[in-house]
Amino acid sequence: MKAILFNRHGGLEVLKYAEAPVPKISETEALIEVEACGLNHLDLWIRQGLPGVPVPMPHIVGSEIVGKVSRLGSKVTHVKKGDRVLVAPGIHCGACPLCRAGRESICREFKVVGLQTNGGYAEAAAVPGKNLIRVSSKLKPEEWAAVPLVFLTAWHMLITRGKLSAGESVLIHGGGSGIGSAAIQVAKLCGATVFSTVGSEWKMKRAKALGADWVIDYARRDFPDEVQRLTEGRGVDLVFEHIGPATWRGSMKCMARGGRMVICGATTGPLVELDLRFFFMRELSVSGCYLGSRQELDQVVNLISEGKLKPVVDTVFPLKEAAKAQATLESRNFFGKLVLKA
Repeated sequence: MKAILFNRHGGLEVLKYAEAPVPKISETEALIEVEACGLNHLDLWIRQGLPGVPVPMPHIVGSEIVGKVSRLGSKVTHVKKGDRVLVAPGIHCGACPLCRAGRESICREFKVVGLQTNGGYAEAAAVPGKNLIRVSSKLKPEEWAAVPLVFLTAWHMLITRGKLSAGESVLIHGGGSGIGSAAIQVAKLCGATVFSTVGSEWKMKRAKALGADWVIDYARRDFPDEVQRLTEGRGVDLVFEHIGPATWRGSMKCMARGGRMVICGATTGPLVELDLRFFFMRELSVSGCYLGSRQELDQVVNLISEGKLKPVVDTVFPLKEAAKAQATLESRNFFGKLVLKA
């Protein structure tokens, strides 16, 4: 089969479009004929090398896989050959107290498809059978591929960890990103007032069309000042943070007294300054978020099937142009999701 793989960490130059062996499957796995695979910043970090996280080499990234079942292990019975499926990106033991409590993303054995295992930048992928979710033909494969990781994470951040409710306000950074465009929709679905930051005027229009009530071009205006002005000095109830040090200080200024922050990423770096006095004097809360549960993903897939949430696809690239697609991801000159089509 054809695949995009790398044998060492580095820049875009390490990505190779090459022949790779078709993966073998165990009795509990399925072989998926990949139709489409969404891109994420995680793909960039894996390619560059994550400290303390070894990956199998040669490695194939890609966590958001959609395709047709090509082969089934003997113990996989809930789908059949030829079904179109979406692959849940998280792999967990299913038996520990955390898994039984629905918190499988912090299971000690938790893995991410495309990180600790080979992923979807290929014509075929071997995945656990329990991770397969049948999806309808209402959406194209490339649209379904814009769903698993970003909508699951956005739902887990806003609803499960952030406990966002109707009538509250939320600041969503990077409204033009894959996760930002998903988060705007989830927040509006639950009845919140949505503030969002973007980096250009054309993205402002797109974010408003998705449902954002107030959109701030951070390249032209100081977003904390704008949030304080628009909320008449109150701030927002919840901050959706996935950028890191570039926005951290401003995010803190945007939080209302008793406010919350949910964090899922560190695109601009892992280290921030923290003034503990600010936290306890204003009774602020910060929650870390890592993907989410299978139950949450099933909810998201149902809502998308019903048309209540919609994947946002900017550009679809052929598999062999994965390096170009990752360069576009690094440039941030897009809105929503970038997807590879095998």
